Amino acid sequence: MLTQNGFLSQFFQLASPFWHSEEKTKIRQLTFMLFVLTLFQIIIAVVITEWSADLFNALENRSMSGVLTQIGMIVLIFVANIGVTVTHFKIKRTLQLDWRHWLTSHLISQWMTDGRHYLVTHIQNPNSAHDNPDGRIAEDVRIATESAIDLCHSLIFCMLLLVSFTKILWTLSGKITINLGVVEIPIYGHLVWLAMCYAAAASVIGWWIGQPLTKATNTRQNVEANFRFGLVNARENSLAIALVHGEKTEQHRCQHLFGDIITAWQSQTLASSHILMFTSGHSVLLMAFPILISSPRFVLGSISLGGLMQSAQAFQQMAMALSWPVDNMAKIAEWRASVERVLSLVNALDKLEDEIEKRDPHHVRRTKTDMPFLWLHDLAIMRLDGMVCVEKLDIKVKAGERILVAGNAFTGSKLFKAIIGFWPWGQGEIELPPDEIVFVPPRPYLPMGTLRAAICYPLSVDEIEQTKLESKLQDVGLGELIKNLDIQDNWYLSLSREQQQRLGAVRLLLQHPKWVLLQQAFDSLDADDEMAMLRLICRELPHAAILTITHESRAVGFYERKIML
Repeated sequence: MLTQNGFLSQFFQLASPFWHSEEKTKIRQLTFMLFVLTLFQIIIAVVITEWSADLFNALENRSMSGVLTQIGMIVLIFVANIGVTVTHFKIKRTLQLDWRHWLTSHLISQWMTDGRHYLVTHIQNPNSAHDNPDGRIAEDVRIATESAIDLCHSLIFCMLLLVSFTKILWTLSGKITINLGVVEIPIYGHLVWLAMCYAAAASVIGWWIGQPLTKATNTRQNVEANFRFGLVNARENSLAIALVHGEKTEQHRCQHLFGDIITAWQSQTLASSHILMFTSGHSVLLMAFPILISSPRFVLGSISLGGLMQSAQAFQQMAMALSWPVDNMAKIAEWRASVERVLSLVNALDKLEDEIEKRDPHHVRRTKTDMPFLWLHDLAIMRLDGMVCVEKLDIKVKAGERILVAGNAFTGSKLFKAIIGFWPWGQGEIELPPDEIVFVPPRPYLPMGTLRAAICYPLSVDEIEQTKLESKLQDVGLGELIKNLDIQDNWYLSLSREQQQRLGAVRLLLQHPKWVLLQQAFDSLDADDEMAMLRLICRELPHAAILTITHESRAVGFYERKIML
């Protein structure tokens, strides 16, 4: 966990670019308006205490005209308070949403760039946990931004409240004299000193009681995210689970994950109950304490009834302002836990290259050239545990050449990932051709939405002609899906693995690349269909260099060379 100074420093580094972004004029205007409206809230709070004093004095004097005057005043206060509060609320919500939007976009652009979302999952650093990045971006960013503005506003409000009501309470306190027999000691502003001592004691006790809540809140957020991810993973792999009758195992796994939630919930409940026990007693005492303290002066006739009530209200406002840490203990804990989770993801993304370098200082180097070939120089590829699975690989692949990558398919997969830059662990150098290399995995990614958008991905649907799309679907044997092109669905679940692999071929043919890596791209098809698919790709992409990992023995005839891993 970060130290207090380190945490605040990193938080300001995370937050400050928002106020210097392209929308800085609008953002600063909203911030200024928020501050001005907070000042109006303080003015209304001061006016209410003065109104209260005038009302009780009128009641004490049995003055009907005075009471009627205060009725008129409260109507004005009522209207002003509604206007200020509603306007403040809308501006605060706008600022919260703008900040969340900016930070979310910033994080997504960092995370979903150059395969970093993939690489970061392979970096495990106990000092910078970054599991469940989706939950951190979706939920923790929301809490970090919304709560930061809420807490900042309430802190400024309490500081202004403290300044305003300290002066009022000092004036109302007057002077009391303590007679020690030999000497009399005059004390000015005794209610101010009492309020400060009261709030200081409450804050220290409350802070000490609330310390375990930060850790408990952070733990609960982690296990909640793990549980959500487990359910999503089970949903996405429902067919595979059903085929092997793994429902019981999944039930036990989900129950185990929920068991972690129960444990974290109970820890958070225990920590929160200690705070609740303290704050509930504190709220009752705060209501009665100032009246009881000031009541002797009222009984002795030193102050009026209005003065008594105004003193009590001023004491309460001042004590509440000083008790800000206690009142916001739970929210601060939740906010800090979320900010730390966001910071850990940001740090992991910022230091991704350093972590890769630390894990293996001799990582694979990739360089882009203008030459029409793919050259692997003395290449060695390592697993994450340090074991070498490929070494001294020296191969030059020319444009239009077709090569079969045989042997261990898992090693071949790491070789392909190294070529496209998603497996840097190893040694040697890869010289890349100027054109893009398209990698076709065993199961293509099909985003939710229309089937047309899923096939064209990552291209826009506007870039692909209807006739061309229909023709390619017919070529790969998926003509029956043409009628579904504009239907929205979760195609990852709706289509069989075979259909998905055929759609992968459609996507490849639409992109028409010059360099292709096929990793068991058609292993769910029967032998004849797989051969037909390879013939189709070779016919449609006659000038493309193709490297293929496949277990189909008859595929050897399509390739000019074979690399045995």
